[in-house]
Amino acid sequence: MKSEEVLIKPGRAERHYWRDLWRNRELLYILSMRDVSVRYKQTALGTAWGLIRPLTTMLIMVFVFSKIAKLPADPGVPYPLMVLAGITVWTFFSTSFTQISNSVTLNSNLVTKVYFPRLIMPMSSIAVSFIDFLVSLGLYIVIAIWYKFTPDWHILLLPAFILLALLASFAFGLFFAVVNVRFRDIAQLIPFIVQVGFYVCPIAYSSRLVADSQDWWAPIYWYNPMVGIIDGFRWALLGEQAYFNPQSLLTSIITIVLFLSFSLTFFRKRENTFVDDI
Repeated sequence: MKSEEVLIKPGRAERHYWRDLWRNRELLYILSMRDVSVRYKQTALGTAWGLIRPLTTMLIMVFVFSKIAKLPADPGVPYPLMVLAGITVWTFFSTSFTQISNSVTLNSNLVTKVYFPRLIMPMSSIAVSFIDFLVSLGLYIVIAIWYKFTPDWHILLLPAFILLALLASFAFGLFFAVVNVRFRDIAQLIPFIVQVGFYVCPIAYSSRLVADSQDWWAPIYWYNPMVGIIDGFRWALLGEQAYFNPQSLLTSIITIVLFLSFSLTFFRKRENTFVDDI
């Protein structure tokens, strides 16, 4: 078996860090598979939870917001499909964000004992949420067939919005991963952020309602980076019937790029202090 000697010294050039990251790609795979096996180990239903949670959430939200609150769906779009599309992409984002935010503290035993590029930990934590996302997307396809709803050419843009959701979770999760190492009570704040985000994002309702509103807070709504991603995800699945504001997507892209750049720089600057903080 061929071995390679890696010299660890202060002030390694940036290119060496990214080269080490590529060299440790097998570790990335191992940690990803470990998280998947731990998630589904000794579970009675296994990946079926990826179906039960979005399906149950959809049924409750359809009953509360459509039957009781009488909120309308986009014209020509079945309300359950609109809600399930929002739940699918939001759950992918929120689960990835939560896993990334806790990735360093959950792997503290590795951080204190072994050298490797610490960026591998948040990267590997995405595997479980991505599998759950694929299961939820499969559920959406089944229900869309039930409603005899056929996607059009917009479906070709679906991978772009999935990638944006992934980058958004990585951008925000990476920042909280660093802060969480220093201040452990941040772990209590993360579920609260996810819960609030669930209601301020267009999951159970259409952004068309906000666009038609004349309230003072309506312009602020579009600065939420997840609005453009969720609306775009729906637009890709449901076609022109789903409301989509390209301006909100531009806001999402700009926010994600800026915050991802900041989070990567912040993570790289602070990762050498992880051992001391842990």
